Amino acid sequence: MMPRHHTKRATMKSLVVKRSIVLAGHKTSVSLEDEFWIALKKIAGDRNVMLSELVRSIDAQRQHGNFSSALRLFVLEYYRSKAAEQLSNENGRRAIVS
Repeated sequence: MMPRHHTKRATMKSLVVKRSIVLAGHKTSVSLEDEFWIALKKIAGDRNVMLSELVRSIDAQRQHGNFSSALRLFVLEYYRSKAAEQLSNENGRRAIVS
């Protein structure tokens, strides 16, 4: 008889919250998980801009698709870039030390 492997998965709560925002003078709503809102606020802080300014620039740059998806993709790309930058910096430091 084969042993049963029990794996515990981390429970992730992804509460989607609908928020109202104003874009180009029109009130609209966007549904987004809290984690993405928190990330957008952090990114805005990192860039020294208001959250509303960041959201407007994301909206202005999106090619197609819905706004919620554009916000999620922006956050994903931001953190992918940060991770690549950090990896590059670490590799550069290793090359200097070697």
